[in-house]
Amino acid sequence: MNKINKLFEGRGGRKLLSLYFCAGCPTFAGTGDVIKTLQRRGIDMIEVGIPFSDPLADGPVIQSASTVSLKNGMTLSKLFEQLEEIKEEVEIPLVLMGYLNVVLHYGLEKFCQSCAKSGVSGVIIPDLPLSDYMKVMKPIADSYNLRIIMMITPETSEERIRLIDEHTDGFIYMVSSASITGTQNNFGNTNLKYFERIKNMNLQNPRMIGFGISNRQTLESAQENAAGVIIGSKFVSLLNETEDAESAINELFEDLKK
Repeated sequence: MNKINKLFEGRGGRKLLSLYFCAGCPTFAGTGDVIKTLQRRGIDMIEVGIPFSDPLADGPVIQSASTVSLKNGMTLSKLFEQLEEIKEEVEIPLVLMGYLNVVLHYGLEKFCQSCAKSGVSGVIIPDLPLSDYMKVMKPIADSYNLRIIMMITPETSEERIRLIDEHTDGFIYMVSSASITGTQNNFGNTNLKYFERIKNMNLQNPRMIGFGISNRQTLESAQENAAGVIIGSKFVSLLNETEDAESAINELFEDLKK
């Protein structure tokens, strides 16, 4: 069974926590250490960012991390090598997050094969059109037992959401707002109505809410309306400041109590 499916099926009523960081930042060689540290500290799932020179959906924190990673020499090929070195030590799901241009340049079939070989359970490609996913990528990904995770936003139509729900298997990534990635102090009525609306659709796939989660209010608001949360910019900021995954996760846990 794919590790993502296993995680959600076995969670009971527990709320999951997934963290994002950009591979190769703050150091080229630190990717494996960050992953192993987060696993040891009880993180349920990890999103590993593939650096890209023009990350359109990302805010300044993740854009900066991507720039640092590229300057450090990180490439998709080198990332796969690093992941393969630690795959026997990693029990939790790893999800790669990157843009379509990088994947196509690497080669679609080769990409899915490398994911399977290096222990990756899922992939998020924010700019992958749904039609291309269904016609081209899904058959290839399925052959490698790889889950392609699709994103929805407050602007996504109900028709499209139900289409995504019907044709994906893993979880649905609920973007908390229509803005780029980044931290927020709170979720307002508009966010909460969106969370409630999607919750009431009774989708077959579990949902994870990401973008903007950085404190107790945003954490709890998201947890009430989904299977769990995804934290990116906040953790990336702390990791860049401390340059140590252990210190960064300690500070994150403290901030989520405030």
